[in-house]
Amino acid sequence: MVHTSQGRMAKVLLVLVILLALSFLLSIGYGSSGFLLSFHDIQSKILDYRLRRTILAALVGASLSSAGCAMQSLFRNPLADPYIIGVSSGASAGASIAIVLGLASSSLSLMLFAFASSILTVYVVYRIGGSTTSSLLLAGIAVATFLTGLTSLLIYMAGESMHKVIFWIMGGFWTANWVKVGLMLFTAFLGIALLYVFAWRLNALLLGEEHAESVGIDVSKFRAVIVAISALLTASAVSVSGVIGFVGLIIPHTMRMLLGFDNRVLIPFSVLFAMGFMPLVDLVARVAVPGELPVGIITSMLGAPFFIYLLRRGTGFGA
Repeated sequence: MVHTSQGRMAKVLLVLVILLALSFLLSIGYGSSGFLLSFHDIQSKILDYRLRRTILAALVGASLSSAGCAMQSLFRNPLADPYIIGVSSGASAGASIAIVLGLASSSLSLMLFAFASSILTVYVVYRIGGSTTSSLLLAGIAVATFLTGLTSLLIYMAGESMHKVIFWIMGGFWTANWVKVGLMLFTAFLGIALLYVFAWRLNALLLGEEHAESVGIDVSKFRAVIVAISALLTASAVSVSGVIGFVGLIIPHTMRMLLGFDNRVLIPFSVLFAMGFMPLVDLVARVAVPGELPVGIITSMLGAPFFIYLLRRGTGFGA
């Protein structure tokens, strides 16, 4: 395990803190109507809308990036992301069913359907393939493929609701409210804290399951715990924002290139980076076009080239 120098960590931390501060200032102060300067604007647009939206975006980014760190360590693959065990497919299928059947009368009911279906999906995946890491990966791919097909069928049958289903799947924060912020604050704090406690075990797992067992880790039970924590973080994020891709991939990998593989460093720095990154992406989504772009479109356009870069650079942790 390569350790990062204190000086390098301090420099990266300083940059991330500046990024976070600028990101919040821009996200709550600027929008399609320009910078807000009057007291009325502060009351009507910042406190009533942009503040909760900015906080929600930061919490979603923190949840996805920390879950991405855990999945990449669990599968020992830098190309793994929080959706690899079918969370996003499960949430999309659940949300689509709720919309098509007319059960999504509010954004909160839609959120509950998406959260429940994503948790159920992870449970099914783990029951099918939880005996080994490789079978867990294959089970996740198989179940996700089936649910993606089911979602496509539901979109085809959705009729006038098709636009609503597609727009939800693309991801965004236009339905942000304080209830969602409260839910995300609880799950993000709990999940990230647990992952940090287990960070040294994730480091041991990076060196192989035999090594992890040699230092006293019950790999089978630990795998279940990490899957459960990652599922909680990811399902919460997807249920409040839709499917926002690649954040759980590019943020952890960027921090890993700067700071190394130690999850005791990687997890908190990835969380900090994501909390500065996501509000900026949401700001671009709000001001880039009249109306609003789904955030998932922007993260996919950023993430896909980065994914190709990873493939060309070499995908193994030892590369």
